[in-house]
Amino acid sequence: MYLGFAKQLGPIYIEGQGTNFAVYSPDASQVELCLFNKDEKEICRIKMPGKKGRVWHVFVAGIKPGQLYGYRVDGTFDPAKGLYQDNRKLLIDPYAKGLNRPVVWNDRLYQGDSQFMMPKCIVEDSDFDWQGVEKPSIPDSDTVLYELHVKGFTQIHPDVPDDCKGTYLGLIQPKVIEYLKQLGVTSLQLMPVSAFMSELRLQSLGLTNYWGYNPINFFTPEPRYAKEDSTIEFKTMVRELHRHGFEVILDVVFNHSAEGGFEGPILSFRGFDNRNFYMFEQENHAFNYTKFVNNTGCGNSINLDNPYVLQLVTESLRYWVDEMQVDGFRFDLAVSLAREGNDFDNYSAFFKVLFQDPILSQVKLIAEPWDIGWGGYRLGQFPENWHECNDKFRDTCRGFWRGDHGLLPDFATRLMGSRDVFLKGLRTINTSVNYIAYHDGFTLHDLVCYREKHNEANGEENRDGHGHNLSENYGIEGPSSDKKINQLRQKQKRNLLATLFLSQGTPHLLAGDEIGRTQLGNNNAYCQDNAINWVNWTLSKEDKELGAFVAHLIKLRHSSQLLHSLSLEDDKYFNALNTHKVNWFNSTGKPMIEAAWHDPSNNSFMVELVCSNNEHCKDQDRFLIMFNASKDDVHFKLPELPIGQAWSLKFDTAAHSLPPAKGKTLRAGYWQEAQSLSFISREFKTTRNKAKK
Repeated sequence: MYLGFAKQLGPIYIEGQGTNFAVYSPDASQVELCLFNKDEKEICRIKMPGKKGRVWHVFVAGIKPGQLYGYRVDGTFDPAKGLYQDNRKLLIDPYAKGLNRPVVWNDRLYQGDSQFMMPKCIVEDSDFDWQGVEKPSIPDSDTVLYELHVKGFTQIHPDVPDDCKGTYLGLIQPKVIEYLKQLGVTSLQLMPVSAFMSELRLQSLGLTNYWGYNPINFFTPEPRYAKEDSTIEFKTMVRELHRHGFEVILDVVFNHSAEGGFEGPILSFRGFDNRNFYMFEQENHAFNYTKFVNNTGCGNSINLDNPYVLQLVTESLRYWVDEMQVDGFRFDLAVSLAREGNDFDNYSAFFKVLFQDPILSQVKLIAEPWDIGWGGYRLGQFPENWHECNDKFRDTCRGFWRGDHGLLPDFATRLMGSRDVFLKGLRTINTSVNYIAYHDGFTLHDLVCYREKHNEANGEENRDGHGHNLSENYGIEGPSSDKKINQLRQKQKRNLLATLFLSQGTPHLLAGDEIGRTQLGNNNAYCQDNAINWVNWTLSKEDKELGAFVAHLIKLRHSSQLLHSLSLEDDKYFNALNTHKVNWFNSTGKPMIEAAWHDPSNNSFMVELVCSNNEHCKDQDRFLIMFNASKDDVHFKLPELPIGQAWSLKFDTAAHSLPPAKGKTLRAGYWQEAQSLSFISREFKTTRNKAKK
């Protein structure tokens, strides 16, 4: 045993010599390193002899990867003063790269010495064979996000072996990969995979935090989703997804932890440095350590204003990118990460660190641009290299297709990339992450089947979950045997999906929405680890048709720059010739005028996407989209085309199935069915010279 070094926190294995352990604990009087065998029997305790400032350290010869360990901290236990040093509590190393089992609350085992409740940290080896597979590096313009839960996606998949169901390895089974490829998505956005613990309240109700938004370690892949070794299996998943061209985006939670508020358990961060890791209310210019700031609604708020906490978070991000090879992050309640003095600062240290970092500045960064604290809604205010989840897109599209009046101008703005929020010249047109459904809310299917939320299974008498869903049941709440109701529901799903993939921005698809996944009206299914959340792979004819429709939409989107990277004359973000134009028409084929835009009863219009008629435009694409959200059929007069050209129907959401690949040639007009849209393309006619007899 030697003093070791403090320059790098966490366990650092030095091949052939041993492992250095270093941990930050400024108020400790002593820190003990506890070593365990594979059966979790403690084999020794080592009082860490080295201390440099706030960091305790020791080098232990002969310690190799696979060694289990944990920490105990001596000092003052006085919660009213924010101090929780309690030697009876075994602590998870904040820099641990692996845990030998999930963190599961057990009140009996926690009392007194918590050693038997707590999982043990693992000294990890970075050695892994990536087999020369490189990251796909999907351009922003081509990105199609697909949000899924690692367990729920394959838990009842018929073609996944039983021992791989619900695991990292389940996602890379041949039939799963084949399905994702046929669908056409590019980037899998995984719901939280960092080690987490379910809330004590949920366990008392016989429920669990299925979503995983309750972290206790920022480096460790969740053991629940592994057969044996979560780190190796996670890397294997990433490697094989990359091999097949898919990016891996992680949903990360740095805004709160599983330790909860004042009376929460001592599991990790609280035992090392509660006063600096969390934020507290101030009274009479002093912190009240009994009142945690709660910008998250989860009991506490992590204090990224502290340099050691900021270092922990950014090193975690680098670890996932460099060691685990992920391609980007979606930040849960991201406003909380940029609070300094409890106020959002778009020049915060967190943003600056990521902006200048040579690794993190090169990956996809997606913000959920709000939290529940003061001034917490910040859509459009993140740095220019970030993408932002756009709830304005969601709400406007839902309302428009539901038939709400007065939304036409806003709907047109959302179609064109929400440039009222993400300003031209400053943010790329792909900045807006457009979505109809996310994990927290109705699925697409439930959006058209339920007018009200039905969260009774969550144990809160249906009080939880958002009440502003902009949903409609079209005649009856929940499942229906009425053919007309079901046909309208399917059509509305096609309308919403078509709007999503024909809009400028980055499309986000919730896994299963393409095949009619339902949560039975539950719009807050965070605690349901059962069939309510698991993707059901037993598909009806309508489910299969919808999946084929989505694959067609994604393929169509990829086929033309007009559909994913519109370059307009007044947008100077890129220093290039802007050669695209957008034309707006009413149903008579005349340009939209001010009065038509602001007519609250007007829910029908056409938008034309076309390449400007100049020598610099090489695109031959010209598209027309007809929108009719009214409850009456509308006759659209089509814009005239030059001789030798004709409009060809590519799809109509009123149809149950896709038209033939060649498309249907349209004449001067087209009857658009109520509550539907059509996409048509300019085609060039070909002539053949017939041989003279």
